[in-house]
Amino acid sequence: MKSYLQQCAAIVEQSLANVLPAEWDVPGKLRESMMYSLEAGGKRIRPALVLAAAEAIQGKSSAAENALPVACSIECIHTYSLIHDDLPAMDDDDYRRGKLTNHKVFGEAMAILAGDALLTHAFHLIPQAARKGGIDAQAALDIVEDLAMLAGARGMVGGQVADVLGEQGVTSIEELEYIHLHKTSDLIVFSVTAGARIGGASPAQLELLEQYGRNIGLAFQIQDDILDLIGDEAKLGKKTNSDVAQQKVTYPYLIGIDESKSQVKRLTREAKAAVLEAELAMPKRLLEIADYLVQREY
Repeated sequence: MKSYLQQCAAIVEQSLANVLPAEWDVPGKLRESMMYSLEAGGKRIRPALVLAAAEAIQGKSSAAENALPVACSIECIHTYSLIHDDLPAMDDDDYRRGKLTNHKVFGEAMAILAGDALLTHAFHLIPQAARKGGIDAQAALDIVEDLAMLAGARGMVGGQVADVLGEQGVTSIEELEYIHLHKTSDLIVFSVTAGARIGGASPAQLELLEQYGRNIGLAFQIQDDILDLIGDEAKLGKKTNSDVAQQKVTYPYLIGIDESKSQVKRLTREAKAAVLEAELAMPKRLLEIADYLVQREY
């Protein structure tokens, strides 16, 4: 599975290098700031899920080619969210993926604007895929609608706000679940269902894959909470115990490490059950990704 994800990452990174057209008249410092974070590496889990879901529906690896612009789109959204998360007004982090955070290199104003530009550019990429004939216009329209909802106030941004307002001793387990489901799970749900739409999934398959995305997204974030306490800083590329230092509410804080690990296993099991119920043409990659996210160390 690791080799598959590395293969997906290489394909996506090759496309990301040219995602901002060279002929566009973009201020040099803005372009540099955007590309600094966009090309900073990472697991590229979200774009990999777009590609894997398209393959799972169609039963052939060539489906990934049509899904590539949408895979780049979600990576633009994810990168913008990281740039903004790292700002002093948010998590105030100095390092991301082993490199200085965007605002530490380019200043806060440029980091904010680079994030804004990446967010906007994500919506430019999806209709381009339809214009090139990779996906039909209705699928592109549905994907744009999903992205606007799941990345915005009802989705990721809403989760971020709840995270900012949460605090130890006040936030309940139900409120923490809301934070994780929206701050993290929603973009993973988008990635899976967008790939499935490109592949031509039925409404029933989309519903089951939404369940899969929601469960692995929540498991992914709980695993992040665990790794923040017991992970290897060298592998993570950032300091551990940052949640403790900022008095953030996490699953280990509320229910302990052992129960948090049990929750990750349960959510993964339920996610895989939803994939199997969907009767996909090629479910292997989605099942393997679910297992990989549980076992990861960074």
